[in-house]
Formats: sequence, C-alpha cells, structure tokens
Amino acid sequence: MTQGTCRPGFERVAEAFEKNLKEKGEIGASVCLTVGGETVVDLWGGVADPKTKAPWTRDTVSIVFSCTKGATALCAHVLASRGALDLDAPVAELWPEFAQHGKERVTTRMMLDHSSAVPAVRAKVKDDGPYDWAYMTERLAAEVPFWEPGTRNGYHGFTFGWTVGEMVRRASGKSLGTFFREEIAGPLGLDFWIGLPEEIEPRVAPIVAHVYKAADAVTPFMRDLATNKESVAALFYFNNGAWRSGGANTRAGHAAEIGAANGITNARGLAGLYAPLANGGGDLVDATTLARMGEVSMATHDDATLRIPTRFALGFMKSMDNRKRSMAAKLWGADCDSVILGSAAFGHVGAGGSLGFADPVAGLSFGYTMNRMGPGLLMNERGQALVDAAYLSLGYKNKDGGVWVR
Repeated sequence: MTQGTCRPGFERVAEAFEKNLKEKGEIGASVCLTVGGETVVDLWGGVADPKTKAPWTRDTVSIVFSCTKGATALCAHVLASRGALDLDAPVAELWPEFAQHGKERVTTRMMLDHSSAVPAVRAKVKDDGPYDWAYMTERLAAEVPFWEPGTRNGYHGFTFGWTVGEMVRRASGKSLGTFFREEIAGPLGLDFWIGLPEEIEPRVAPIVAHVYKAADAVTPFMRDLATNKESVAALFYFNNGAWRSGGANTRAGHAAEIGAANGITNARGLAGLYAPLANGGGDLVDATTLARMGEVSMATHDDATLRIPTRFALGFMKSMDNRKRSMAAKLWGADCDSVILGSAAFGHVGAGGSLGFADPVAGLSFGYTMNRMGPGLLMNERGQALVDAAYLSLGYKNKDGGVWVR
C-alpha cells in the first residue's frame, strides 16, 4: 500500500503511515520529513480517487486547505526580511482603503496573528466572490471590525488569504500566487501552487469530506454553527460563496488564488517549504525574521472563531494541547482540536488534518497530506500519529506539557 523511501531510524513513521491506511480509515496520503535539510522520509500510498480507484502516486497533489496560510505568511516574511514590508506599520500606508470603521491602526502583524478583527464578512458573499480578488479585498476593506483590532484574536479562517495576501500584492507588485511561485516555490523546486495551472489538474486527488451528524453540534464551534447564524464561526464557515458548496473539488476553486485555503501540493511540497526555515532560513529570510516567525504573538483561552484555546505566531500555529479541554477530543479522539509539536516548532494545520511545520531546534521539517478529511478543528489521530513518530525517531521522549521534549 505504501511506496517511497524511509531511511533507517525512521521506521516508526513508515509504520504509523501504514497503520493509518490499514486501520484508521486513510484513503490516500503522503508524508515527508527532512532533517538537517536532507530528506529522510518520503512516502505515499492508498487511493487518490475513490470513484476511479486511481492510486496515489509520487506526484499526486491535493488541496491542503489552511496549510496554505503558512505559504502566504512566508511570502509576507520574505518581503519583511527584504525591507519591502514593515509588519508593524499601519496597513493603511500600503492599503489606504482598509482604514475604515476603526481599522486605521491595523498592522500586518495583526493580520498575521488573527487579531485584525475581520475574521469574516457580514453581508452575503456572491457565489463567485472567493474567486474574485478585487471583490473580496474591497469587501474586507469596507468591513466593520468584530472587535477592537489588536485586543484579541479570532481565527481569520478564510479572510486571512486576502488581508495578508493583499499586503503581499501591494508590497511586491505581484499577485500572491505569482509571488509565491516566482520567489519561493520555483526557487525551492516545490510542486506547490496557490492558483493551480490547468495542466496540473489531472494530478489532483479530490477531497472526501468528513460528514458530521446533528448530534455532533455539542462543541462550542458546532453549536455556534447550528444556533447562531450571525456568530463569527457561522459567518466564516457558511458565508463564502461557491467555495462552501464543494469549491475545493472544482476547477474554479483550484484556479483562484485563495491564500487561506486552496494551496495544492503534497507532503514533499510542505516539507520542502519548511526545510529552509528549520535550518537557519536559507535564502528566504534573515535570522532576525526567522526568530520572529517562531515566537508566540497571540494566544487565547477562547478563540472568537474556533471557540477553543489557540496559540499563534505571525501567520503560523504553535503547539496547541486541547486534549483535556476540548469537547471534540471526547467525541472523536484525544488528538482532535490539538496539534502537539516541539516548543520551537511553527507551521499550519489544514482542515481535515493536513500539516506542514518547521522545528528549528530539531532541524526538522514535516509535511502530511491526505484526501479523506477527519473530524475536529485541528489535527486528528492519523496526522498526530505521524508527528509523534517523527519526534520519537529523533530521540524525543514524551509530549510533556503539550509539546514534544527530549
């Protein structure tokens, strides 16, 4: 069921990957690790398309949902490292239209750490809105903030792609997808796209959604969806035009540049994205920028959108241990609503459980993609099992205090 390579010493990762396919409902997936910049695990297996039974091959790619945010954030940090984007300057210096309704002092830093207070839009988004960059940025510029910017955070699950992405566009003079392709993915040789070329389309594995039941509406997030259509959670989840009705499996959904949600790659692409960041920054960012990227910038016990405790660096997730605090963990498994990494690690989860991250202390970069989404808001048992196996292979002992330690 599994193909690829696994160096001696990392057999645990291969075993966990096989177990996911055989025992945990994985349909098709890929996992990749680099240590010290060298690839030590590059595995793939299962079925890419359950309808045709086409196998998951070395070059299969899939939507990685919010893992895209890590790529978008990296674009902003590359520009900051070059001196082209000041993360602490008012956004209005580059995007004057955004300075409305109390958003005059919003900074790119606030956009990156989910405190800029526009986690959704209130008025109905037109069907093709998510595929129309100008439409979405105009809507966000005109939006009234949901709280005083900078005073708390709420996951900007869909809007992040246009807030941070517009700052990348204005600072660089290139669209987000073009900047990512020309300045990051191309030079690193990554099969990773924000705005997929049509010729890559045949290699895309369709996403198989996790089906929730009415009885699942007992977590705070699910309860908000079910009972309060004006809540941040409901607006984020439902008010996103045609994307909500299966856009992740359409050509239009793949071709657009949605910097929060529609990046397309595989585990090799995610691990390759983070490999330079696990090893000093490479040619992407300087040491000061790299250190800033991994620091916790905003944290809360009750994320305004996700309704769970969250911890964010600037555009990246940090280790989050909600095993004992999340109703989802009790319903669907302890790893739901958590992502447990090393304390220095930073990266991003994608809906359903995909993950990419860098751990500069361990010299580790990690990527995991799949086509069958799992339950919960962050990881689930399949992805976390691979992360655990990676850290155990590096000599880490346990998940003490919600982070992997030696």
